[in-house]
Amino acid sequence: MDPPTKAQPQSNDSDSEDDYMKMTFTDDPSSLTSTSRPSQPETSLQRRQRERREAEARSRVKSKAELAAEVEARREAAHATSLLTLASSSSSKPKSKGFAMMAKMGFTGGALGTAAKEGVKDDRVVEPIRIAVKDGREGIGLESERKRKLHEAAKTAGEATKRARVDEGEYRERMRREREEARLERQVSAAQKVAEGMDDERTERDAADEGREEREEKRREARKGRGISSRPLKSLPVVYRGLVKAREEAERDRRMRHDLEQSLSRLPTYEDDDEDDDDKQAMGKPQTQSTTYVTADDLDDEDVELNEFNALPMAERLQRLVEYLRADHHYCFWCKFVYPDAEMDGCPGLTEEDHD
Repeated sequence: MDPPTKAQPQSNDSDSEDDYMKMTFTDDPSSLTSTSRPSQPETSLQRRQRERREAEARSRVKSKAELAAEVEARREAAHATSLLTLASSSSSKPKSKGFAMMAKMGFTGGALGTAAKEGVKDDRVVEPIRIAVKDGREGIGLESERKRKLHEAAKTAGEATKRARVDEGEYRERMRREREEARLERQVSAAQKVAEGMDDERTERDAADEGREEREEKRREARKGRGISSRPLKSLPVVYRGLVKAREEAERDRRMRHDLEQSLSRLPTYEDDDEDDDDKQAMGKPQTQSTTYVTADDLDDEDVELNEFNALPMAERLQRLVEYLRADHHYCFWCKFVYPDAEMDGCPGLTEEDHD
């Protein structure tokens, strides 16, 4: 029987050699922490550089902007920190002198008054009045005064704008009324002239038995602009009596003004009552021309009926004129046509809107 074969020991050379085919690596030196990394001693050169940097940082004077930024950061941090939280976290006496004074006066934190019921929002104030830090150099109350003036200026500007809008609307309405009033006034004047002319024509037709020369004379006077006549004004219809009165007054004033200008152009001379026209012509004196004014007897009298008619609105005066023309002459002021009878068949109506 053969003796057992003794196992051959493996070679240590294969263990010492790296197996590059496994693609396995040892720990990454970068993944090692500062404690696991092997500490390397600081050289004298590195120490001197570090000490130099620290000395430069300590000796450098900070600028005003940096100092202001640090002060602002400390202020914001202090404002963001609640004294109540700071006092509750500290077992000893509070570090804030202000909170210590408030605690001595009985302040324990929380809101005053009765607590809200369950399920109801608690609107009580739980912190004191916030501090308003002033960044400018204005005195106390100047900022509120400036805000008040700005508010008043804005309010005044708003009222002025609103007033301008209202004034613009009122101006347009007033101009519209004035234009409408002027249009009605022109229509009233035209209707009065038509009524007077038609009455004159009817009077001439009624006086057909008079002589031809007298009729021609009246027609010439009418063509000359209806000069001053001696007929009583109150005998005329009131609807156009004011037109005749105004025309006669204007004509009388014109003639008086003309005579006054003519008298000023002549030198004053002595006039003898015994001298006749032949003697004056022989002496070189101008013959005296006397002007006789033939006016209405009641031109300057008070006319109550005419005043009442003139006091009516312009639209009502026009309406009365239109009705007078239709009733007395079968004439429609809007159609501009004389109808043969009082029925006036074909006329749309009494108003201007009916004829649109």
